[in-house]
Amino acid sequence: MNSNHLQQIQTFEAYQTTYAKSCENPEAFWSEIAQSFLWKKTWNKVLNWDFKTAEITWFDGAALNITENCIDRHLANDSGKIAMIWEPNNPTEAARKISYGELASEVNLLSNVLTELGVLKGDRVCIYMPMIPEAAFAMLACARIGAIHSVVFAGFSAQALADRIIDAGCVAVLTADGMFRGEKKIELKKIVDEALLQTPSVQKCLVYQHRNFDINMEVGRDFDWCSLTANAATHFNAVSVDSEAPLFVLYTSGSTGKPKGILHTTAGYMVYAAYTFLNVFQYKPGDVFCCTADIGWITGHSYVLYGPLLNGGTTVLFEGIPNYPDAGRFWDLIDKHKVSIFYTAPTAIRSLELYGKAPFEGKNLSSLKVLGSVGEPINEDAWQWYFENVGKMNCPIVDTWWQTETGGIMISPLAGITPLKPAFATLPLPGIQLAIVDDKGNELYGNDVAGNLCIRYPWPGMARSIYGNHERFIQTYFSIYSGMYFTGDGCKRDEDGYIRITGRVDDVINVSGHRIGTGEVEDALNEKGFVVESAVVGYPHHIKGQGIWAFVICEQADIDYETLCNELRQHVSVSIGGFARPDVIQVVKGLPKTRSGKIMRRILRKIAEGETNAFGDITTLLDSSVVEQIIEGAQVFLRQKS
Repeated sequence: MNSNHLQQIQTFEAYQTTYAKSCENPEAFWSEIAQSFLWKKTWNKVLNWDFKTAEITWFDGAALNITENCIDRHLANDSGKIAMIWEPNNPTEAARKISYGELASEVNLLSNVLTELGVLKGDRVCIYMPMIPEAAFAMLACARIGAIHSVVFAGFSAQALADRIIDAGCVAVLTADGMFRGEKKIELKKIVDEALLQTPSVQKCLVYQHRNFDINMEVGRDFDWCSLTANAATHFNAVSVDSEAPLFVLYTSGSTGKPKGILHTTAGYMVYAAYTFLNVFQYKPGDVFCCTADIGWITGHSYVLYGPLLNGGTTVLFEGIPNYPDAGRFWDLIDKHKVSIFYTAPTAIRSLELYGKAPFEGKNLSSLKVLGSVGEPINEDAWQWYFENVGKMNCPIVDTWWQTETGGIMISPLAGITPLKPAFATLPLPGIQLAIVDDKGNELYGNDVAGNLCIRYPWPGMARSIYGNHERFIQTYFSIYSGMYFTGDGCKRDEDGYIRITGRVDDVINVSGHRIGTGEVEDALNEKGFVVESAVVGYPHHIKGQGIWAFVICEQADIDYETLCNELRQHVSVSIGGFARPDVIQVVKGLPKTRSGKIMRRILRKIAEGETNAFGDITTLLDSSVVEQIIEGAQVFLRQKS
């Protein structure tokens, strides 16, 4: 049962027809798509679901192994085809190219090693590694033996790492001696050693020597990766797992501060990651796909690793950062590897805007066909800059909306097919039945409406639970609006039926009865040329109930503060209305961000409320020192308010 060819939508009319078909009979639609994969046993029933109990199963009764679909089925005809290109942190080092045949050998070697170390089907394995091919081998080897991988971004603190290992009950950790991120040296094994002082569940630690740092190896617990794989066999029969067997647990920040272990299962995730990759990016044989995300995030799981490999594609793993050794690094990488599809975050795009046109000098970029944006809504200014300077006005931008919990892209243009509108995620993908609801749960039909974004019907890639806490899963996603999955995001559907994400619903400010999305105010602020980035929060106001506090990063350090405030307030008034004018505008050097680029507005809210010592663990921030700087600057305004 394997045609080996997923259905690719070729025209906008075909999208409309496919979308209608997917909503009329979702089970038949997904069943047809699923038949293009290798299965050890086919399903009895496509879908069972109950949103009240958050019990969902896809392809019930089927058995498979996702790595046979990522690797084995490509070997007969494409064993020599490049599966992965590794671009190192330092561009003077040689890149690595790994064929599908070599990938099969590496994954089998590691599968044998993990089995010999005692890792069993169903065990949880923590992966805390640099962006190197071995990290991908680790994920695939876990999947091949039926173990559940839990990748933690190699930048989290020892405490954050320990918390995740404990929550998942991991029996093993796969790591490396260390790495460089830009010029910064990060000693991963030392961080792991510190974390493992708190984690009695971990029995084995496998260490890859990436940079030859001095490390401590504890006898009986720590093992050298290269020594063990050197003596292992290159053949391993993929373990058969049930369709709903867990594939991975991936931790995401919770509103309570305690990370949520989002649990994804095997068959549905596989089908959805493969289908969305093929259609959103319009991937064609021979294309080179580069997603700059780390595999420690869902984007890295779905679109660095699984999506491309399931389609027999070539994927780039980038170890570096956008501005090292200079701000032309992305553009060098694209030219060097003839990248045809480039997928990155608005945060990166906005930071590179600051460097102007100089980094593009001597860069060709003619290999590019498609650009993508992921991680947050992209503002119009950044969209235009990306389109004009990187895509040379020839490359469609797929502005993708999705979440860790959704497993794959949910709302996005299809590259070169969907008519574009800057800063709009545009239309839902086939199989995604959106609902826009008001605060009372009433669905808002038609166009030109705004409300809370929900999904009324299951899709194969959706998370199945929060690891070890299904009740929290129900309460977070299914209890707020009856019979619907609540995304936590607000959105607008415009007069053309296009969707624009307006930001988290919990980031809505009520000013004198006006409900204002922080994302909307931020978009307006960011439209001013001298604003690099902004974050807006509400704070208690003695007359309005809530006032608006804007934290802004400015390009021009010498701009007069009063002039800046007047210009920004006037612009927001024009863009949104006088009621949305920020009451406080604080110029800052940086914003508190997670490693994935998400602005931690809860920290900014607390600062604006005068609470300056109740932030919880801020060691996981990209740069925790900015918090102190913001607190210091905020004191002036807080004193004025009192």
